[in-house]
Amino acid sequence: MNRKQYRFARNLLFRLDAETAHHVSMRNLQWLEKLRLLGPLTALTGKTPAGQPVECMGLTFPNCVGLAAGLDKEGNCIDALGQLGFGHVEIGTITPRPQPGNPQPRLFRIIDREAIINRMGFNNSGIETGAAHVASSHRFRKKGGVIGFNIGKNKVTPNENAVDDYLACLRGAWGVADYITVNLSSPNTPGLRDLQAADETARLLETLKEEQEKLTTASGRRVPIALKVAPDLEPQHIADLSKVFVDGGLDGLIATNTTISRAAVKGCDYATQDGGLSGSPLTSRSTEVIADFHSHLGNQVPIIGVGGIMTAEDAQEKLKAGAKLVQLYTGFIYHGPPLIHEILKATMRSCPSS
Repeated sequence: MNRKQYRFARNLLFRLDAETAHHVSMRNLQWLEKLRLLGPLTALTGKTPAGQPVECMGLTFPNCVGLAAGLDKEGNCIDALGQLGFGHVEIGTITPRPQPGNPQPRLFRIIDREAIINRMGFNNSGIETGAAHVASSHRFRKKGGVIGFNIGKNKVTPNENAVDDYLACLRGAWGVADYITVNLSSPNTPGLRDLQAADETARLLETLKEEQEKLTTASGRRVPIALKVAPDLEPQHIADLSKVFVDGGLDGLIATNTTISRAAVKGCDYATQDGGLSGSPLTSRSTEVIADFHSHLGNQVPIIGVGGIMTAEDAQEKLKAGAKLVQLYTGFIYHGPPLIHEILKATMRSCPSS
């Protein structure tokens, strides 16, 4: 599938409201994979570039392009998404208990800016269901694919008890996840970003690392822990968090989540909707945050870069800024599988191999 073919399919989907289009797309991917038709269809449109393996967080990723959390909420489509070329798929955000998320409508396209605003609110069926879906994703794993598990707290859980939710998810995901991402930065759960305060993050990280060691000893396998941060951080906050990450032995950092800023879409339809903004308006800011964190972290904590990757050049800029891997979300919605292929081709020599 080339960009022209994908644009045709996208234009049909974009006639539906954003959340309906999402569900239709994911269901079709799931069924095509179950009927063993997705592989032949993707083969007809050209061979996916292999990319270069990347060592990160003690894991070997088959290539440097992954799917960010938020698209495959519950791990229903991991095998299908893997056939499109992703080297890793991060599911979630998953919470301990099921929750419906925020009232609809809660997903909005700003097409002329290649942007999306979402206030989904961690809609998911809970940790047990998510873990079961991941456990059944055999084909992607057989090809060397890496599965990440993005975890969060339930909306009704007060911040003072948030650690209990993260611990429950950590334990529930441990047996099936290759790495686990702690989401502290969604703007759609009230008060969640308060956990990004340096002292709050330090306490949470200390507790999670203690549990990580216990689970490693009990299970005989170690699962890296990453944190996902917002793009709306001031330089001093980034410096303070970097010290926390290094001192606390964080395994990986995912930068960045969506932004609450509307400066880049001011005056556009839906710009005043609450939620996190992703896509092209986030491109430069996300890269700046990656570079800022990398200036403090160096190679002590690897960074996975996400936010506004709409072209192969955007991905390369993230890698130059210090990211070891990149993830797609909004760029994948607007440009589809061809974007994965373009990035893999362009970064064959750019992706660090260690």
